Amino acid sequence: MGLSKQQINQAANDLFTAHINGQQIDILSMRYPEMGVEDAYAIQRILVNQKIFAGNETIGWKVASPSNSIQNMHNIDLLNSGILLSNMEFAHGSAVKYNQFIRPHIGVNIAFIMKTDLIGADINRDDVIAATQFVAPALEILDTRIICQDPITGTVPKVFDTIADNAGNAGIVLGQQRHAPDAFDLRWVGAILKCNEIVEETGLGAGMLDDPVESIVWLAKRLAQHDQHIKAGELVLSGSFTRPVEVLLASSFTCDFGDFGQVAIIFA
Repeated sequence: MGLSKQQINQAANDLFTAHINGQQIDILSMRYPEMGVEDAYAIQRILVNQKIFAGNETIGWKVASPSNSIQNMHNIDLLNSGILLSNMEFAHGSAVKYNQFIRPHIGVNIAFIMKTDLIGADINRDDVIAATQFVAPALEILDTRIICQDPITGTVPKVFDTIADNAGNAGIVLGQQRHAPDAFDLRWVGAILKCNEIVEETGLGAGMLDDPVESIVWLAKRLAQHDQHIKAGELVLSGSFTRPVEVLLASSFTCDFGDFGQVAIIFA
């Protein structure tokens, strides 16, 4: 790793403070030009531990930025992952407080809920299907504790910033429908995302590595490199397959996945 323990701890502390105070911090990759992927994950682990110490529990994982549209939008050029926490869960159709976020966006997802552990560096697609209890339609609330552009240089965050910021995690909304993992060809699961009844985005599951299942394969293999694994009962978001849509105050989002289900959330 390129950063010292002191720098890693400072970055994590700053991100945690930003989360508590609702005030964004500077771009970490500008502050620490030597910052790399492993540094970023080290910061993420400390940040998540701070949130656990504050009373949260881990409930699963997310894969971030697998689609080309999101990679182009955020200058993110590799897959990455984050950790889901209990305070991120919001009920389908519920109203959440807009001011608990800094600059929220909504992304469209397919969620996997696991019935058995998924362990090992040689995991394949069939292993994921066998280990999955069910899949469900989902929305992800994204947020950033890091400024989106440096006001002086115009520099934008790198993937290291996203990873350190726990992959932009802020919320999860599951639809009520539950399906066997092989009941649908997830590549062809489509979604229409509306904000205040206006269509904002449409997409297909194939926008995620040509198959959402492959996102879970990638995550299992990445975790195996660090002696970690996806556990039974955990929820895994396979990655947004639409462009994230900005959330404004008094916004109502509905997402129609057709036969796969529906999800809704209101920001008040």
